[in-house]
Amino acid sequence: MRIFTVFAIGLLFGLGIIVSGMANPAKVLNFFDVAGTWDPSLAFVMGGALAVTAIGYRFVFRMPHPFQANAFALPAIKAIDLRLVGGAAVFGVGWGLSGFCPGGVIPALGIGRTEPAIFVAALVVGMMAAKAFDASRSAARHSALERHDALPEN
Repeated sequence: MRIFTVFAIGLLFGLGIIVSGMANPAKVLNFFDVAGTWDPSLAFVMGGALAVTAIGYRFVFRMPHPFQANAFALPAIKAIDLRLVGGAAVFGVGWGLSGFCPGGVIPALGIGRTEPAIFVAALVVGMMAAKAFDASRSAARHSALERHDALPEN
C-alpha cells in the first residue's frame, strides 16, 4: 500500500509541474529575468504550493502519527549554518543557470530532450561529490581527534 501512496503522490506532483509549465526551463528562467521577459507565473505556483502546504500541515500535525508511519520524521537540526546557506546558494545558482530544480526535472525527463538528462547526471555527480567531501571531512576530523587523544598529558 505504501508504494502505491508514494507513486500517487509523485504522480500528482509531476502532473502539477507539467500543468503549471514548470517543466519548461524557459518559463523558470523568465521568472529570474526581472529586467527583460519577466514571467511571474512561478511566484503564483510557489504561492499556491505554500498555501496548500500550510493548510495541510495544520491538519496533518493534529494527527497522532502519519497514516503509514509510527511517528513523524522531523529534522532535529534547526541551526542555520554555513553548510545550509552554501547548499541553498548552490541550489539557487544551479536552478538559475539551468531552469530546472531537482523535483521539477523528474517530470521533464519525459519530454524526450537531453537537457533534463544532463541536469540529472550533473545532479547525481554533485550529490556524490558532496557525499565524498563530507566523508573526507569526517575522516580528517576523526584523525585529528585521534592524534589529539594520543598526545601525552603534561
